[in-house]
Amino acid sequence: MNRNDPCWCGSGQKWKKCHWPHTGPKEPFSTTYDFDTLKDLYYKRYHIILKTAQQIAGIRAAGKLAAHILDATCAVAKAGVTTLELNDFAHQLHLEAGAIPAPLHYGKPPFPKSICTSLNEVICHGIPDKRPLQEGDIVNIDVTALFKGYYGDCSRMVVIGHPSEERRRVVQTSYDCLMDSIAILKPGIPISHIGNAIQARADANGCSVVNQFVGHGVGVKFHEEPQIPHYSNSLDTILVPGMTFTIEPMINAGVKEAVIDAADQWTARTKDGKPSAQWEHTVAITDTGYEILTPWVL
Repeated sequence: MNRNDPCWCGSGQKWKKCHWPHTGPKEPFSTTYDFDTLKDLYYKRYHIILKTAQQIAGIRAAGKLAAHILDATCAVAKAGVTTLELNDFAHQLHLEAGAIPAPLHYGKPPFPKSICTSLNEVICHGIPDKRPLQEGDIVNIDVTALFKGYYGDCSRMVVIGHPSEERRRVVQTSYDCLMDSIAILKPGIPISHIGNAIQARADANGCSVVNQFVGHGVGVKFHEEPQIPHYSNSLDTILVPGMTFTIEPMINAGVKEAVIDAADQWTARTKDGKPSAQWEHTVAITDTGYEILTPWVL
């Protein structure tokens, strides 16, 4: 949107003399824009791809598959099973479904495995290896499936046996942060409300929110705009129907800072060695609220 364009609010003034530099329509947009106009505005201004009904149907199918693979993989995550065995199990499920595990060979350096398995103090991007799961471990399993041209991205925590109270607290807090932030989703609210809801729950439970990683748009690409901060922020881009993105709060029992492994350049661990937990869904903004596109089942 150009500063000399008519303002989105319908005042008849130029944007620069009315609501500039705000980042989107804050009045009820449905009375001002049809979908095609909004789609064009959001892409030009924010590089956000608003999805058509056909595209959301494709993302929904990919999300359901990703959630199925995640649920099945979590079910075999037991003491004595290695994270590499979990990776191979999930990889085979992708192949049987005609899907591609999106993390495999993604990024620089290329990610070497098909899923992420983040144990205990690992915040995210843990690489599956030959270490067996042990009594008291907590592990995040993260699956992204590319299916018929669309992406579904989700993760869950698995608790092995009877972990410490601190580990249990951070697992529950992260889950509550995710569900609190999803519950408020609807057209017309700013993105900042997501992070603010997460921050409030984490603070109340004596935990910290990682700010080095964020949620992200997803669907026709693995990573799209917008970014979704999980911490308290003032990002005022407005949620509108057709937006699809992940919410994946990474919650630490101690300090919020992450340290990236110098050797593999992927594994992110808590700076103080305290446990971290994460849960993730892909969601779509609908005309009246939201839809969870990755319906994993606890």
